[in-house]
Amino acid sequence: MSRRDLIRMTPDEVEAFLGGKHTMNVATLSPSGQPHLVAMWYGFIDGAPALWTYSRSQKVMNLRRDPRITCLVETGDTYDTLRGVELVGTGTILEDAAAITQVGQSVYSRYFGVVDELSRPIVERMGAKRVAVRIDVVSVVSWDHAKLGGVY
Repeated sequence: MSRRDLIRMTPDEVEAFLGGKHTMNVATLSPSGQPHLVAMWYGFIDGAPALWTYSRSQKVMNLRRDPRITCLVETGDTYDTLRGVELVGTGTILEDAAAITQVGQSVYSRYFGVVDELSRPIVERMGAKRVAVRIDVVSVVSWDHAKLGGVY
């Protein structure tokens, strides 16, 4: 078995990892072809990873021109604790209010707590100038160095 196969996460492990409270590094392509990389909090829509952002942000302008996107979620401070998931695919811009609110509530609940009567109007106001981006994943690369059992 290859070293790569040893550290690969199972689909269930990937799902559990992405379900954690992490930051996602999001790469889109600028007009020059240079990667544009930003760190984002993320949520989910219909089971797919998603984020919300201002409609005039650079990443949205990039996705309107070229929908390719690569995202990285990773943790670990030492080699034996490195874990991560790379998602490669396309970013679909969602502009309807229901989808934007759904993603916004997902992001809010993951990082701030339950969306309730007090926070719901805040999330809806925050979404007024935003769009949602659903990440339609084509391929997944994952690693969990703890699976090496201390052998590097």
